[in-house]
Amino acid sequence: MGKKTGAKNPPKTESASKPPIRQILQRLDKTYPGATTALRYSNPLELLVATILSAQCTDERVNKVTESLFRKYRSAADYAAVSQEELEQDIKSTGFFRNKAKMIRECCRILAEKYGGQVPPDIHVLTQLPGIGRKTANVVLGTAYGLPTGVVVDTHVERVSRRLGLTHEKNRDKIEEDLMHLIPQEKWILFSHQLIHHGRRVCTARKPKCDACILRDLCPKIGVKK
Repeated sequence: MGKKTGAKNPPKTESASKPPIRQILQRLDKTYPGATTALRYSNPLELLVATILSAQCTDERVNKVTESLFRKYRSAADYAAVSQEELEQDIKSTGFFRNKAKMIRECCRILAEKYGGQVPPDIHVLTQLPGIGRKTANVVLGTAYGLPTGVVVDTHVERVSRRLGLTHEKNRDKIEEDLMHLIPQEKWILFSHQLIHHGRRVCTARKPKCDACILRDLCPKIGVKK
């Protein structure tokens, strides 16, 4: 008899195992039941501006800046009318202030001219605004309007979801696609906030607190920095 030429069964890989999403969600719900954004705002426009400012900046710093910023600028028209230089000075401590000021002014100009100064509850409209991607749009629509248009994928969500084996992608749009397939739509908003809280408090980038992690026994990447 000749040698068998059939290929052997390939070894199991991480992608072959199904993540225990139900258990993960239950534990996140128990630990972070009311998780929401740390950014302070009173309307969708303020949340949009605060989210833009939060790029490469802590929420604590953004909240300090917006405390006076939101008193000075009350409408989209106010932001559109101010000079680039003046707005840059108002938000300077958030970093990348030139680009952020330009983005805020351009977004608000369009909102003032086309949408009566309101932030439309429409992801397709928002993602057409200058510099506004799905992350910012999802934050505003989910947190300000309660619309589950997607999963917010920031640096914390990206890191924690990869460690938990919920995705093996590196591109944030593809990570979001994976999470949207795994997580029930009614959980998208809360789940995003929960993973952000968990990433900040426990599953940190450099020294994750694995011993204190509620998901320790469910994590295939425990203790591994990725």
